[in-house]
Amino acid sequence: MQIKSRKDFASGLMFMMVGTAFAIGATNYTVGTAARMGPAYFPLMLGIMLALLGAGVAATSLVSGRPDGAPIGRIAWKPLLLIVGANLAFGVLLGGVQSIGVPAMGLIAAILAVVVISSVASDQFRLRSALVLAVVLAIGSYLTFVLGLNLQFQVWPHFITG
Repeated sequence: MQIKSRKDFASGLMFMMVGTAFAIGATNYTVGTAARMGPAYFPLMLGIMLALLGAGVAATSLVSGRPDGAPIGRIAWKPLLLIVGANLAFGVLLGGVQSIGVPAMGLIAAILAVVVISSVASDQFRLRSALVLAVVLAIGSYLTFVLGLNLQFQVWPHFITG
């Protein structure tokens, strides 16, 4: 068979690899059953579903697509690095890095940073829209996780709360 959509085939393979890696990694923990789920149950099922989705996408790429195989374009490095950097910034701001002396800045600062940094990855970036979205997500996250679910997050930096 001939690959009719290289983009779909490559993305299907990527989904299968990531899903399989998560499923294999989840087996290091207790899986449990559907009635009594262990810590590995959700990542295992999610990994299996992602791998199956990837297989479906890869199979579809053999049937439909452009006659020339729709060549894969260049990697968009700027958005890729900004999205990965936004996630790293979220982790650093939320928990800090004690080994190098970076203090935790809290949930609100982490959400503001992740939204603004990841928004810069778009070609249609507007600072005002990103800030409005960041504030709405920060308030929603505070209401959901801190007030609604009573999760123990540091919400503000220590220099504000004391």
